[in-house]
Amino acid sequence: MKSVVKAFDDLHWVIKLILCLPVLNLAWAIYRICKGAATNNTVMLVVGILWIFLGTTVLWIVDLVCTIIYKKPVVCA
Repeated sequence: MKSVVKAFDDLHWVIKLILCLPVLNLAWAIYRICKGAATNNTVMLVVGILWIFLGTTVLWIVDLVCTIIYKKPVVCA
């Protein structure tokens, strides 16, 4: 799990931005699930599972804005 988190953290900013698009946002849901499991953070794990369903419809905008501003998604990540 930690290797998945590190791989996502090491991605170039443009790739992170592309992964924020509606259908590709599932990648950030997987990232949140892996990070929650790696750090034993139950809240992040639940948010990651919810992000699978809500990320492709609404929450991808949150990831896109955070990635533009902070160069990574920072809301519950």
